[in-house]
Amino acid sequence: MATGIKDTAHAVEAAAVMGLLPARPRLLALGEPTHGEDALLRLRNELFRQLVEQEGYRTIAIESDCVAGLVVDDYVASGAGTLDEVMERGFSHGWGACAANRELVRWMRAHNDGRPASERLRFAGFDGPLEITGAASPRRALTALHGHLSARVDAGLLPCTAETLDRLLGADERWTDPAAMTDPSRSVGQSAEARELRLIADDLVALLDAQTPHLIAATSRDDWDRARLYGRTATGLLRYHFWMADASPSRMTRLVGLRDGMMADNLLAVAERGPVLGHAHNAHLQRDRSTMRMGGLPLEWWSAGALVSARLGEEYAFLATALGTIRHRGVGAPPPDTVEGLLYALPEDRCVVDAPRLAAALGETRPAPRVSPWFGYAPLDPAHLANSDGVVFVKDVPRS
Repeated sequence: MATGIKDTAHAVEAAAVMGLLPARPRLLALGEPTHGEDALLRLRNELFRQLVEQEGYRTIAIESDCVAGLVVDDYVASGAGTLDEVMERGFSHGWGACAANRELVRWMRAHNDGRPASERLRFAGFDGPLEITGAASPRRALTALHGHLSARVDAGLLPCTAETLDRLLGADERWTDPAAMTDPSRSVGQSAEARELRLIADDLVALLDAQTPHLIAATSRDDWDRARLYGRTATGLLRYHFWMADASPSRMTRLVGLRDGMMADNLLAVAERGPVLGHAHNAHLQRDRSTMRMGGLPLEWWSAGALVSARLGEEYAFLATALGTIRHRGVGAPPPDTVEGLLYALPEDRCVVDAPRLAAALGETRPAPRVSPWFGYAPLDPAHLANSDGVVFVKDVPRS
């Protein structure tokens, strides 16, 4: 068995990854089983650099706030702002504090310096403005969309004035109350104002679509893309807030599904402009249904990767990352009868393995699922092997 696995293992390089796939995918998704480890982010950076230089990739999209990510994209394109400001304002989930993310942004800016727009690298966040503790106010996205349209189309076509929008939105604190995550009655998402805002957002997006030829001619495709992002975010946030106010048993299942649906829409939009490397947790990018327990309840939903794969077919590829040890988190050597244990026996410190071939080599003797002693690390599900295009294995993750 070890020989069969060794035959499918290659160095983690763009050429080896492409060798696993029938064609260059429009969206190459690289998952990770834990967050915040610079060693994994540096591996992502290295792979992205090779994809840029060897395969013509121009965009990286990461699991971070899609609206905040515009700050990073502006910086790598033109040097707008300072690196410190961009790392503070352009990322959610604390990602701006990761040294490897800073290295990525610095490299992208240096790469773009002096290049024509057609050759520049782009950055995107593809998560909604959501945290596990709640969701942002829809104000930023809604007012940006309204402002984009009001400057360029007849005022009579707009569903409301900026003043009406401001009155309906009210104080942002109403939307961001963290208590609403566990207490639906604290959410404003089903108030009369929120219901009216959902209709307004729908009308604004419809107007944006209807005015597409004029808007692209009057500004640029990039500006139109950005307005579409504001539209997706506004409607997605209002939908999310609506269901935060729901007290039914399926509330949390619906919320995690809505989040991944927003992620999928953002990934598909980014992939329209050319090949993309996407990076997020394995659970957001896998083709299989995702599962977790929250508040003692088991949740199941279709991940962003599953949704995008259904739309893109062979133009979507997914590499799961698996780990041997994270000793500073109490995760020691994997048991030998797990997928991680089989890969840990290989001599390489890191490698990429043909996942379907590995699944076929294992046959009926499916390895045992690994159990993590630390909540922040999700081991590979052996049942998902055949549905992945490859597994990137990192033997030991050092402390960041």
